Amino acid sequence: MSNWIEIASLNDIPRLGARVIKTDTVEIAVFRTAGDEIFALKDECPHRKGPLSQGIVHDNTVTCPLHNWKIDLASGEAKAPDEGCARRYPIKVIEERIYLGLNDQVAAA
Repeated sequence: MSNWIEIASLNDIPRLGARVIKTDTVEIAVFRTAGDEIFALKDECPHRKGPLSQGIVHDNTVTCPLHNWKIDLASGEAKAPDEGCARRYPIKVIEERIYLGLNDQVAAA
């Protein structure tokens, strides 16, 4: 079961950019696409643990800044030929406010 916490306004995250939300146990990258879609992934590339929040956002993809792996923002899956998956977190936008769904094991800081 998720506990929804308000984390930001839509305008707090630049288009084609990201912000990092820190919890007690994990850092979560929250991305905004050019079409104002919002996604949340663990801020760690499945390849060599590069900070996805520092990558380049294009379409519904982020490119890892370390080795150019492309990660699908909706699924967290690496795009072929690479393989791996970044953990996804539920996210919703209500009246331009962004909410992140955290389970009981991930408490907000």
